Amino acid sequence: MSVTAGAAQSPKMKMTTPIPDSVSTPDKLETSIGALEFFDGVPTQETVDTTYDFLDKVHGMKTFLSFLPSMSVYQLREGQRSVGAVNSNQICIYDTLMDSKSLVLTGNTSTMYALGFLDLKKDGPTVVELPQGMLGVFNDMAFRFMVNLGAAGPDKGKGGKYLVLPPGYEGEVPEGYFVVQSQTYGVWNFMRGYLDNGIEAASKNIRDNLKVYPLNKAEMQPEMEFINVSGKEMNTIVPSDYSFYENLNTLIQEEPVNFIDAETLGLARSIGIVKGKEFNPDERMKKILDDAIAIGEATARSITYYPREAGQYAWQDKEGTWVVPFADHDSSWMENYARKIENQIYYHYNCIVVTPAMAKAPGPGKGSEYVFASLDSDKQILIGAENYKMTLPANVPVKDFWAITLYDTQTRSQLQTDQQFPTLDTYTKGLQKNADGSFDIYFGPDAPKGMESNWLQTIPGKSFFVCLRMYGPTEPWIEGKWRPSNVDLVK
Repeated sequence: MSVTAGAAQSPKMKMTTPIPDSVSTPDKLETSIGALEFFDGVPTQETVDTTYDFLDKVHGMKTFLSFLPSMSVYQLREGQRSVGAVNSNQICIYDTLMDSKSLVLTGNTSTMYALGFLDLKKDGPTVVELPQGMLGVFNDMAFRFMVNLGAAGPDKGKGGKYLVLPPGYEGEVPEGYFVVQSQTYGVWNFMRGYLDNGIEAASKNIRDNLKVYPLNKAEMQPEMEFINVSGKEMNTIVPSDYSFYENLNTLIQEEPVNFIDAETLGLARSIGIVKGKEFNPDERMKKILDDAIAIGEATARSITYYPREAGQYAWQDKEGTWVVPFADHDSSWMENYARKIENQIYYHYNCIVVTPAMAKAPGPGKGSEYVFASLDSDKQILIGAENYKMTLPANVPVKDFWAITLYDTQTRSQLQTDQQFPTLDTYTKGLQKNADGSFDIYFGPDAPKGMESNWLQTIPGKSFFVCLRMYGPTEPWIEGKWRPSNVDLVK
């Protein structure tokens, strides 16, 4: 910014005192949004128009970034509705696991998902009867953590009845339930079954024993409907065009007026999205919002592929190439009462499910942890036309299993190639181990001769990134004594 001196000093009057330059505005300021002009501190009409255009653009961009969590869970709901899951007793289940046809942020191919939504505004207090041997979580429509289900929850993996209460509920609460109070009418149920006894057994357990029904229909429960979405196309990705704001308006009209904090709602209000009012921006505002979301999208992608905070890097090794989805292994993104905004943006732009149980392994051999790599060892993006190699050193420190999956940098969903499941893991048949016990894993458009079983396909003309999942990680992983190699370009 540069300044241009204004008019001559005002005459000294009886009450005149020295006015510091720091509290005065010159007649002209050269800024990154152009020259701004004033008369004695009063902006010209051109300056007013320029600054309001800029302010509206900033509000639009901040609205996009601040509402990423809410719109991510909203889009999950819309994706599930698109395949027929519109009521709380309708559950999307991946009977034969999730393959790359589903557009789901960093979804995996290694555990069985069962997904549902509660509508507490329509159904009132709602019961979820969870079977034994499951993991899960409730997240609300701001993508806030509510409670863990299963092994990490109050039922301790033995199953139980959870009663979810709508916002402001003041009625009686019967005994015999794990009671959960919601701040939103919509509640996402993310559940997954153990595969210890195979996929079919996990599916049967869910289909035979999971029940969801309004409390007032406990004696006449609606029949459960399970929709097998394995191999089906389902889009759950947040749009990065003007429709984002239209969807946000829909969400704000549906939810309680105070479902999220006042400052975040204030951002939506600043661009014309207010509960109880029509969202109808004029052409000027639509053009500004189109630009704002483009800038917001670019910002989220910059944070994703070139994070700048140490906590985003595995073992806080900023010189390395592996990053963690939950920065500092913290699902609250808080530090000294301050929100780590860029870390939160990173997570919600790339991942789903918020729970402390996924952020940090609760102990050696328990839970799971994940790391992503989108750059090679030379800090260059991973290109689908090239060939790469990474190595898992001997004695991979997991109690359960490990898995490596490839993702599309555009959708942040599984990479769609000729391979139905773009994953290699502990259970991959024919996986070759080196003489020292390590594993060499290859990525590229064509399989290296003799190593087809250790290869994942990539696509020329596209980029990709890698996720390593560690299920039941043990001390060498947690302490950073065992680490995977970088993803190295094969030259």
